[in-house]
Amino acid sequence: MPVRTVIERGPKGKRSVAFSVDWPGWSRGAKIAQLALDTLESYRERYRPIAGLATMAREFDAAGPLEIVEDRVGTGSTDFWGISFSPCAAEQGPMGEAEFERAITLLLACWAFFDGVAARVSPEMRKGPRGGGRDRDRIISHTIRVESEDFATRVGLRIAEGAALPPDGLRQYREAYVAAMRAYNAGEFERPMRSWTLPFLIRHSAFHTLDHAWEMEDKDLTAHDVMGTPQTTRPGG
Repeated sequence: MPVRTVIERGPKGKRSVAFSVDWPGWSRGAKIAQLALDTLESYRERYRPIAGLATMAREFDAAGPLEIVEDRVGTGSTDFWGISFSPCAAEQGPMGEAEFERAITLLLACWAFFDGVAARVSPEMRKGPRGGGRDRDRIISHTIRVESEDFATRVGLRIAEGAALPPDGLRQYREAYVAAMRAYNAGEFERPMRSWTLPFLIRHSAFHTLDHAWEMEDKDLTAHDVMGTPQTTRPGG
């Protein structure tokens, strides 16, 4: 089966994004749409460990070429960050049970991959323009706090500032986040999201996690080589 792919262009044409609909987190941005699409393809092998952690490696390996199913205009943030910031046509409405569980399994795999990378890379990161030269711990803190204190509020989950940073707090937060998303999908949340949808929230959480995991890999000072092709544009955050 082809990989359903969406191209999202910034309103002013400054940046574009290409992302997979069915593999949350497999998303890359660039200055032009074709370059974003090419970069997405170049990250196919780099995404494969996530599919493996989700026990979906065989399905992922059987996936065909990228197939553009939508070419859309995103928000101003797409121009600024080179990131998808709004749901596509395939991410509207409630999710079926199987669709939801599959997406959550892949999000859990993204978290596991991030944790694994964070545990093995050097505390000091290779300097560069992205992220203002943050070291490993600042990247970890940023990734967890943005998700737990911003993204998670979309489904009514609110935690104390910094509560998700300790290991026990992170585990408890992630369990609560998944439970909140499951309740939201079941219609138990009284206030629906205005501009976001649940499939987009899961995809955006997965992307943010993976993007910074790959950033740590690219800047790891202990690595003998860099896996995959480094991002050529600043993906934000």
